[in-house]
Amino acid sequence: MQLDAALRDLIARHLATFDLHGVPAAGHRAAVALALVEEGAGAEFPGLARPAHWSAEAAVLLTRRAMHLRNHPGQWALPGGRVEPGESAAEAALRELHEEVGLELGPEAVLGLLDDFPTRSGFAITPVVVWAGPVRGALLPNPAEVASIHRVRLTELQRADAPLLEAIDDSPHPVLRMPVGDGWVAAPTAALLFQFREVCLAGRATRVAHYEQPLFARR
Repeated sequence: MQLDAALRDLIARHLATFDLHGVPAAGHRAAVALALVEEGAGAEFPGLARPAHWSAEAAVLLTRRAMHLRNHPGQWALPGGRVEPGESAAEAALRELHEEVGLELGPEAVLGLLDDFPTRSGFAITPVVVWAGPVRGALLPNPAEVASIHRVRLTELQRADAPLLEAIDDSPHPVLRMPVGDGWVAAPTAALLFQFREVCLAGRATRVAHYEQPLFARR
């Protein structure tokens, strides 16, 4: 899947016709960036070989959170954080993208939003789909928050074994994971990646807010 005008138009068209489901504003608000870039140099995701050369293969940015963080250390995450007073979700996602990985983009890069995802830790996360384009060279992880930056090609999200669903005792809904390489990413990040795949790439209005998070991701 190439990072080209046809892909951008496809994603924008699907988002424009998507019936967005939000969450009431009570509680903490957060926003994350689903940033589309070219596959290329960067840290390897376990089980995914780094390409020898830059390619136009479309990828999404994923980070590994720093181990010294109080909340969710070492977990896979999309660049993002709390929405500050007076900010929109899109503004917050672009700010966090710059602060966490050094990628500065303007509002024209925003293609649209996906459904809010309420987390067990009390946040409502708004996913913002962002077209970063052919970003070359190394991105810069902010060591205060990010241990490493990874580019996961979109074809990896379209694997036949995704998503992985696991029943748990304390909820009628299963835990959702997305397989990547020879590992996996847990919800809530996995749920957002799965909805991105379904809505933006396949044009299916798939809802994910009901999926559960594993116990370690709830704190």
